[in-house]
Amino acid sequence: MIHVIAIITAKPGQRAAVLELFQANVPAVRAEAGCIEYGAASDIETMGNATFGPDTFVVIEKWESEDHLKAHAAAPHMKAYGAKTKDMLAGRVIHVLKPV
Repeated sequence: MIHVIAIITAKPGQRAAVLELFQANVPAVRAEAGCIEYGAASDIETMGNATFGPDTFVVIEKWESEDHLKAHAAAPHMKAYGAKTKDMLAGRVIHVLKPV
């Protein structure tokens, strides 16, 4: 199994629009072969000792294998999502992890 933590930071004032496009793409991603989990999460500002901030959300993913993750990255709906959000993002950091 492969875990992915993607930290997505929108340009100021763009987070809601990016999340709307993200949520519209979720059903297509969850239908992909090998997708175990795929969804967005954000800070609970009253808990924890650090926050990502108001322009950031985190995508939490689980995939059956590296090959499934590679196919996901190349999927047409992901390319379309990337093109729609490209100018709305300030940053994107992707961590690909394996269980230990």
